[in-house]
Amino acid sequence: MAFNTKDDGGDDVMGEINVTPLVDVMLVLLVVFIVTAPLLTQAVHVNLPKTAETAPPDDKAASYLSVDAQGKIYIDKQEFPLEIIEGELRNRLAANPEFALNLNADDAVQYGIVAKVMSSIERAGVTKLSVLTVPQ
Repeated sequence: MAFNTKDDGGDDVMGEINVTPLVDVMLVLLVVFIVTAPLLTQAVHVNLPKTAETAPPDDKAASYLSVDAQGKIYIDKQEFPLEIIEGELRNRLAANPEFALNLNADDAVQYGIVAKVMSSIERAGVTKLSVLTVPQ
């Protein structure tokens, strides 16, 4: 980056681009992304049971069905009563034939509730189901 210090009376245009503002904006965007990325994951907090480690599910377009410690059932962060889970899953499966579901249930929830939810999933016709756990 050399500057012409001679005053020859010419009106030459400086042809260099100042990239400092561009770098500043990119760094701010990077910080915003780093801060917001963890908030975009599933918001329903459940304590998953511990099992042997397995391969993670393909998370491209999968929906999450969560059962919290109080037995409340959520599909993608929206609460549903047990009675309409099957119908909701059928509607989603009809809209998307490649519908995949990730099931995660809190470690403290009663087994009966999880069994009823899994039965609803099977009756709805969902064939792509992943049960999420935490490795030991």
